Amino acid sequence: MLNQDLHTSAKAGDHDRRDEQTAGNRMLGRVVFCSGSTARISVTADSANPGFAQLWSVGRLISIDLGETRVVALTYAMNVDGPIWSEREANTILVDVELLGEIYATPEGIEQFSSGITRYPYLGAIAHRIRASDLVRIYENSARGSCIVGHLSQDQSVDAIINIPEMLSKHFVVVGSTGVGKTTAVTLLVNKAIEKDPKLRVLILDPHNEFAAAFPNTSVVIDTDTLDLPFWLMKLEEFTEVLFRGQKPPLDELDILRDLIPEAKRAFRGSEASTMRRASEKTSLTADTPVPYRIADLLALIDERIGRLEGRGEKPVLRSLKLRIMAAINDPRYYFMFSNSTISDTIMETVAHIFRVPGDGKPVSVFQLAGIPSEVVNSVASVLCRMAFELALWGQGAIHTLVVCEEAHRYVPADPELGFFPTRQAIARIAKEGRKYGVSLGIVTQRPGELDQTILSQCSTVFAMRLSNDNDQDIIRSAISNSSTSTTSFLSSLGNGEAIAFGEAINVPMRMRFNRLPPHMLPKANGIISHHHEDVPDNVDLRSIVKRMRAVSGPDISGFRQSYEATVAKDVGEMEMGGWTTYDSSEAIGGDSEPYRPDMLPRSNLTAVQRPEPQEPTPSAPDTTRPFFTNETRSSIRETLLKKPLGSLYKKD
Repeated sequence: MLNQDLHTSAKAGDHDRRDEQTAGNRMLGRVVFCSGSTARISVTADSANPGFAQLWSVGRLISIDLGETRVVALTYAMNVDGPIWSEREANTILVDVELLGEIYATPEGIEQFSSGITRYPYLGAIAHRIRASDLVRIYENSARGSCIVGHLSQDQSVDAIINIPEMLSKHFVVVGSTGVGKTTAVTLLVNKAIEKDPKLRVLILDPHNEFAAAFPNTSVVIDTDTLDLPFWLMKLEEFTEVLFRGQKPPLDELDILRDLIPEAKRAFRGSEASTMRRASEKTSLTADTPVPYRIADLLALIDERIGRLEGRGEKPVLRSLKLRIMAAINDPRYYFMFSNSTISDTIMETVAHIFRVPGDGKPVSVFQLAGIPSEVVNSVASVLCRMAFELALWGQGAIHTLVVCEEAHRYVPADPELGFFPTRQAIARIAKEGRKYGVSLGIVTQRPGELDQTILSQCSTVFAMRLSNDNDQDIIRSAISNSSTSTTSFLSSLGNGEAIAFGEAINVPMRMRFNRLPPHMLPKANGIISHHHEDVPDNVDLRSIVKRMRAVSGPDISGFRQSYEATVAKDVGEMEMGGWTTYDSSEAIGGDSEPYRPDMLPRSNLTAVQRPEPQEPTPSAPDTTRPFFTNETRSSIRETLLKKPLGSLYKKD
């Protein structure tokens, strides 16, 4: 039984009846040449009836009548059989067409379309304008989950139909130059997918903050203000990408993190309840295990190594690593990773919020990446794509997830030397294995030539919009089947909102135009709103603009400060044995949490305890009458560490 949603053009073909006027228009020419895949048709255009010649156009389908069957062909080239066009006499037009398939009648008398050619046109066969009813048969898709996303460019009365399950199970890609309507097309496709699959959850990686306006009632928007993505969810490579700001980490510091992070995780596990500890004893902890740990414990372990008598050669490496960690946790842009809420085990809340489990009527999660530092975007994208795959894997089919990557060439570039390997690995795993577990991939890019071809080859449904770059056009031509390569010759001349769709979700490659979305569902970037004020560059308040640029609130790390100082305070009794300097921890740990200030850093506001004044300092005993932290060095941990080496905080060997 056909899908009733697909019959919006039920009267298509009514104008195909052979009345006196239509009969003359439909007979256009005869076949004068035929090969295995192409044919040439000779048409006589009468100068007295110029509208007759206008029935032919490049990109339109025509029909070749063979009696029992009708061959469907696509016009891809036209020329005049002569040097000039005559205004007074009839002109002969030679039309080159590509053979696509045929329409035949079944034994039950039902006409169907097949992409194969069983009987080729003979010389002299009549070629004419295709019937609208034949177009419906060619492009109809009555499979379960099919829906209408637009109409044919050739005939607006014929619907453009795609199969949503096929599109999702084998991934899809939308390509096109900037401004042609890619984001609007993706919005339409996602809305149709949500309607057809109630189990579907959609995660959109939005680098330009455009999709929030496109899903006003079905999405939650996650940005740096509402995001809590704990740092301990990251693998070691992803965490070092944050610490080293996209640069390749030194092997010595990487090995130290690989050794100390599992110890920090075990320290956190030791503070858990006994039932939770017994449940986690089944697995061994590594630097990649997604279990919580405290940065305070990690810093304490680094301090412990610095204070050891042995290993003098690694002390500069340890100090450098500690500086990097302190710089990261004190950067207000990284607040979503190192806030107070990320210290505890919040993996359940994080997964439920990002992947909409349960959805509460909002199955779309728009992850806005514009406010995240550029050096962290790759790590965040890697974590999200990896978690999407694992959620579908361990969900055993209960959750269907669609990950939409806008500007995908940023994450999986064609050059293997570029990009971030864990992100490439996570997206490639979805592309290669996702269909087995119910996780789908939607790729959106304006430069398919710069996209990893392995990822592109895994996308079985392609919506190719206008492309002006020759290399990008060649990529799409190589992806389409050989029987319809002439379809891609129109890529550079497609209109806005128009696309050539082909692949598993479409029966026959078609030139189509997407349906228009209502104004309240159109995607728009943040701030791209029609403002009507009188400010011009000559009288704009530049001071207020700069103030807004710098208006980055600092993180409240008082919880981290207290946990760090509490960890250090536990070892006060062992400081003399480990070579640590004694200090009064009672003044370090405040009662109430205070808003973050630059001086609120671990051990930066500690008041040194004045020891009894020694009789006379000797070369073997350091002078302990001088406080370690003064007003000058208390302003910032960074200034403190630069002005006074960490080695001065410990007893000399």
